[in-house]
Amino acid sequence: MAAIPTTAVSTALAISAVGLTKSYGDKQVLRGIDLEIPAGTVFALLGPNGAGKTTTVQILSTLIPGDGGSAQVAGHDLVRGADGVRKAIGVTGQFSAVDNLLTAEENLMLMADLHHLPRREGRRRAEELLRRFDLTDVAGTPATTFSGGMRRKLDLAMTLVGDPKVIFLDEPTTGLDPRSRRTMWEIIRSLVADHGVTIFLTTQYLDEADELADRIAVLDGGRIVAEGTAEELKRIVPGGRIRLQFADAAQLGAAAALFDYATVDAEALRLDIPGDNSVLTVKAVLDTLDNASVRAESLVVETADLDDVFLQLTGEGGQ
Repeated sequence: MAAIPTTAVSTALAISAVGLTKSYGDKQVLRGIDLEIPAGTVFALLGPNGAGKTTTVQILSTLIPGDGGSAQVAGHDLVRGADGVRKAIGVTGQFSAVDNLLTAEENLMLMADLHHLPRREGRRRAEELLRRFDLTDVAGTPATTFSGGMRRKLDLAMTLVGDPKVIFLDEPTTGLDPRSRRTMWEIIRSLVADHGVTIFLTTQYLDEADELADRIAVLDGGRIVAEGTAEELKRIVPGGRIRLQFADAAQLGAAAALFDYATVDAEALRLDIPGDNSVLTVKAVLDTLDNASVRAESLVVETADLDDVFLQLTGEGGQ
């Protein structure tokens, strides 16, 4: 696992796990993962398909048992205090739990009944959640007519009926349009900032983790290969790149001949040069072009992003 400096965090942990393992037959899905997630934060678990993200969520939310290791969620032992864990958490999976035959309000009231809330309290909580998620105008509308974004909001609202301390969001914005994704991001931020909820987020959208997460772990092959803040993880990838744009193929070709390790995008007329992004490096690139009488239309200096980190750590760069 890549060594990442540990920043100061709250000592109150919402989730802790040591040596979690899980196998299905001969396939070892989790190979002993450790987690420490402070209360009132957003934690993102990244990884390629099949890395074990959903399995981790299923174990920590008591949906399936682990084969080895131990964990505590919201102060309750995952095995000995499973009922306490279930009372303290909410889970929004990859696929919506909304009942299409019911209205938005009826879906929320159904969840209130499942939580054994008194009828008056259940109705009060449903009305509050409809307001919070901007669903009041469609409270009496069957969910089958809802857009993907509205269904996702209702799904999360249903999770909140039980007033959970920890919420597991398993790829919550998959399939949503950009506007709906950003609306969901705002809701997640408000849950943490205004209500002190802890969010355990799995996602394949790296910009989502960058936007939301206080800490990020990268899971690959059933192991956590790196963990830290977004900025700490980005520092794993050395340097960045200098991106040059050219007016025509001739200028691009002449520039490419000057830099042995550059990547050429012939269609976009673009040249990417690996570098440490220092002033001296940029000046050296410009001097090299100038001495060869090669003219670039524009120059952009880019630092490493989470895409670079993900590709390097998960070994997908060569695929």
